[in-house]
Amino acid sequence: MRLGRALVTTIAAAIAMLTAAPASAQHDEPSTPRDGEVLLLMRTDVGDLHLAVDTVRAPITAGNFLRYVDRGLYTGGTFYRAVRPDNQPNDEVKIEVVQGGMDRARGEQALPPIPMEGTNVSGIRHIDGTLSMARGGPNSGRAEFFITIGDQPSLDEGGKRNPDGLGFAAFGRVVQGMDVVRAIQAAPTDGQYLTTRIGILFVERVAAH
Repeated sequence: MRLGRALVTTIAAAIAMLTAAPASAQHDEPSTPRDGEVLLLMRTDVGDLHLAVDTVRAPITAGNFLRYVDRGLYTGGTFYRAVRPDNQPNDEVKIEVVQGGMDRARGEQALPPIPMEGTNVSGIRHIDGTLSMARGGPNSGRAEFFITIGDQPSLDEGGKRNPDGLGFAAFGRVVQGMDVVRAIQAAPTDGQYLTTRIGILFVERVAAH
């Protein structure tokens, strides 16, 4: 579904306001990856996200995400969920994330689930701008992912957001574009699901400068 002009204007205005974030909230420039990181550009209906996935600390989860990227399976995907303090009234432990995934019309092309690579294994914690794998039960992560807004320790291994206590598999970070992430989170929702999904136009590898 294409975004309506009014929604695009609303999100663009939100991004413009969020761009002037304080220095403490800024992330690294996309041209400076850390050792073992692969840089990616994710283009959405409402702006670009520059991502870095860590193939050294989270080789299973990062490798899985890169296979989806290299096969073009996120083209036509969407951000469809925005979790805020106001739309999780029944959750004792509240979180703030946006969630997206591959084009559901191509679901038959999804790859097999991967083993759980928790935060105690990778050492990658759920801080502001962390890229992490969504899941149901253990060892069930596939194409769905989320990005954290603010520090979310309850999503780490041992955290209480997930009843099994295993947390989620963090594998990367947003290095530029958190203004876009926060604008997506602020878009209108029906419960936790975006009234109009935000399209993912493509995700591709980019070279470091």
